[in-house]
Amino acid sequence: MNAFAKLLTVMMIGISAGAHAATFTFTAIPDEDETKLRSRFDKVADYLETKLGVDVQYVPVKSYSAAVTAFRNNQVQLAWFGGLSGVQARRLVPGSEAIAQGYEDQFFKSYFIAHHSTGLTKQESFPAIGGYTFTFGSKDSTSGRLMPQFFIERNLGKRPDDLFKRVGFSGDHSRTVAQVEAGVYQVGAVNYKVWDSMVAEGKVDTAKVSVVWESPAYPDYQWSVRGDLDAKFGAGFKAKLTAALLEMKDPDLLASFPRQSFIPADNEDFKPVEDVAKAIGLID
Repeated sequence: MNAFAKLLTVMMIGISAGAHAATFTFTAIPDEDETKLRSRFDKVADYLETKLGVDVQYVPVKSYSAAVTAFRNNQVQLAWFGGLSGVQARRLVPGSEAIAQGYEDQFFKSYFIAHHSTGLTKQESFPAIGGYTFTFGSKDSTSGRLMPQFFIERNLGKRPDDLFKRVGFSGDHSRTVAQVEAGVYQVGAVNYKVWDSMVAEGKVDTAKVSVVWESPAYPDYQWSVRGDLDAKFGAGFKAKLTAALLEMKDPDLLASFPRQSFIPADNEDFKPVEDVAKAIGLID
């Protein structure tokens, strides 16, 4: 190979590398402890790299609002949001879309849990929890705040601050369980998936804390993408990403969510969440 051919080859390699230099980034709401989240989403990053042919990086955040901000500022192009945080993010980024959800996310639930000292037991009707101390999860959590507050107000006719001795926000579902188990709060609201997983893993002392009410179903978690995805990564990239998420079949990876599969989603699926958020004053 002569000198010109070598130079041309080097230039073409550089151009090719440059075309794929952009890193595809995604984040997720921090609904569980950071170690568990990183284990889950680093696996997702590896999976997406093999499917998309680009570098993929999971970007952890410290709060639900930070996930929304990262999405709004184009620090990430994809996010695993809860129902409310997804609605908030898509309202801030024109053209953004929900593209996939877990099968179970069509009919998600919240559990209300109580410390054994309350004497509360599981029942079909909404429990008489007024007068106790109560903790939500994150302020922007669908299953740990939005829907529980809606059910409280609908069933007991008062806002939480007027009903409970003290109201807290634990920050995530794992901490909600830990705080109610320890008696820091007497009652709390938690994502049913996190509770079921913690019980299955032996991380909950059910002699100290138990489920006292199970909510009706509502839509929750989803993968949402920015509308400018194809402009940044090339025509058809969003379709390729959507297919990769829907074709995620690895049992170990699915179990880490935990979900049995991912199915198509669109923005309209989460209109009920938006309506509830407006009804209780969390969004305009």
